[in-house]
Amino acid sequence: MHDVKSGDVAIPALGFGTWQLEGDVAKRMTEAALEIGYRHIDTAQIYKNEREVGAAIAASKVARKDIFLTTKVWVDRFAKGDLQASVEESLERLGVEQVDLLLLHWPKAVPALEETMEALNDVQAKGWTRAIGLSNFPSDQLQKAAALAATPIATNQVEYHPYLAQKTLLAATQAVGASLTAWSPLAQGKIADDAVIGEIAKAQGKTAGQVTLRWLVQQDGVIAIPRTQKESRAKENFDIFDFTLTADEMAKIHALAAPDGRIGDWLDPAFKWDAE
Repeated sequence: MHDVKSGDVAIPALGFGTWQLEGDVAKRMTEAALEIGYRHIDTAQIYKNEREVGAAIAASKVARKDIFLTTKVWVDRFAKGDLQASVEESLERLGVEQVDLLLLHWPKAVPALEETMEALNDVQAKGWTRAIGLSNFPSDQLQKAAALAATPIATNQVEYHPYLAQKTLLAATQAVGASLTAWSPLAQGKIADDAVIGEIAKAQGKTAGQVTLRWLVQQDGVIAIPRTQKESRAKENFDIFDFTLTADEMAKIHALAAPDGRIGDWLDPAFKWDAE
């Protein structure tokens, strides 16, 4: 596996996402992911599994220094003082003194971004996170946050897969020296029935999921964090570094995207998502 240089940190290009994994499932799958070879674990306050993820890390034979751990601050804790308190709570649940990356989970109009970024900078200055970043931020808000950040923004974590073009956002993240981390990288399973991806998978001797993840991490500055409840699928997803897609295969997958820039229905209406 290769790392992606993002801001001041190097992030493993393939991570294990824990969205919708709770309780014993979250602990079991995080433990399994580390045993398989994942060294990048992604969680969030709103996932309600930080305690289980932390327990899995503590139980693992993998040294803490070898695990890149990301969590995210939920939007109801963005105010100055409250953000810092929420991070202290996350650290307690995770059982660590510091995370490797702390993200603002979604852009929010209130409180003002200036106040939230001041609090995020303070958390980093306290040593509670190695790096700071964003999640689900459109380009204009990304650029504004980068200008307010005391250190380089490490990543912007957004929905990205073969059916969703993110050309504008990819360019914007690169312009500020950040990476793009793809959530829902397999389009919630829709890629499994795609004829174009299936043809490439057959030629490569791989699955549609493996081809799609390879397409993502083969792009400059792109990271993928697939999530699964099955250990067999986690192993399959990890097995993507022994082949390379041709330029023609990469182009065919890129051509599947509808350039509508849609990210879902969750974005605050105060913000406009990128056109493509």
